[in-house]
Amino acid sequence: MSDEQHERECTYEVDDHVATITLNRPHRRNAITFTMLEQLTEALLAADGDPQVRAVILTGAGKGFCSGLDLKEAMGGSGIGSQGSFSGGLPHTRDIPTTVLFEMDTPIIAAVNGAAAGYGIDLALGCDMRIGGTSTRLLPGFAKRGVVPESGGTWYLPRLLGWAKAAEISFRGNDLDAVEAERIGLLNTVVSDDELLPTARRWAAEIAANAPLAVQSMKRLFRHGLSEDFVSHTHHVLLQTVRLMQTADFREAVASFLEQREPTFEGR
Repeated sequence: MSDEQHERECTYEVDDHVATITLNRPHRRNAITFTMLEQLTEALLAADGDPQVRAVILTGAGKGFCSGLDLKEAMGGSGIGSQGSFSGGLPHTRDIPTTVLFEMDTPIIAAVNGAAAGYGIDLALGCDMRIGGTSTRLLPGFAKRGVVPESGGTWYLPRLLGWAKAAEISFRGNDLDAVEAERIGLLNTVVSDDELLPTARRWAAEIAANAPLAVQSMKRLFRHGLSEDFVSHTHHVLLQTVRLMQTADFREAVASFLEQREPTFEGR
């Protein structure tokens, strides 16, 4: 990794159709800053705008995914949460990483290494899939800090878990270990810590090998389906299906099936 990458609070690398975005403040367990949020937004937009990127992995450098608000900086008068941190007004929602996460069509996997607290949980919830290691911990202690899940948690949790379970987790504010997080569905799977990134890369490679236009359409339809009635949604599915059947990737899928070989998709 270059010196410039080391200096950045959020790094971005692309290899074989997979982008890896890494929160890069390991000395503070990747606690968020305005700089990190700005660079994370840039990285997410870059991944979603690059036709060569077919899957994204989001993880944290060092021993933690993201410890949320940097309380030391906030109490010291600088950083997010200090008295003057929003003196210039609230940021526009389009500039917030969790909003970009929701709106992007490229699939994204959270490789949740170590602790995800506060904002870190909301970041993970905004990803399409979440893989944990044995040391993964989800720390939803918002109520213990006098705040709410400010970046998507109040929207995601009831939809992922149902109202009662979301209320239990949020109102009580107790930590969740990897086993419990997997049991209730907040983690897709749990692997050993040393297999966390290899597993995320394997999943991302499997996604990247599929027809990218079809995968992106699925994600877009999932998102729209959250607010559509069934009849409207199936109409939009039909429109997407007709469009996809006109692509070179669909023709390649049919040809590879008939020829009994692996398909090679180009995203067109």
